[in-house]
Amino acid sequence: MGDIITASVKEAAPDSNIKKGKVVKAVIVRTRKEHRRRDGSYIRFDQNAAVLINETGEPIGTRVFGPVARELRDKKFLKIVSLAPEVI
Repeated sequence: MGDIITASVKEAAPDSNIKKGKVVKAVIVRTRKEHRRRDGSYIRFDQNAAVLINETGEPIGTRVFGPVARELRDKKFLKIVSLAPEVI
C-alpha cells in the first residue's frame, strides 16, 4: 500500500474534470491481498481502492471514502490520510 501506479479511467461522473480514457497516476490505499506490517501483523481489506493524485502527489479529489492504511503516513501522503474518515 502506498505504491504509485499509472491507470486508465474506466468510469467517470459526467460533471467531473477527469474524463473516461484519461491516463492518470494513483496511490493504492486498500488491497484485498494481505499486507504484512513491520510488527508481524497482517492487514487486509474487503476491496481494492486507489486515490487519484497529480504530479506533486496531492490528491485530485476533495473526499476519500472508506478507511485507508496507516502505511500512507510513512510514505508522506498526509493529505490523503487527513481526508480519510478512518486510518487502520
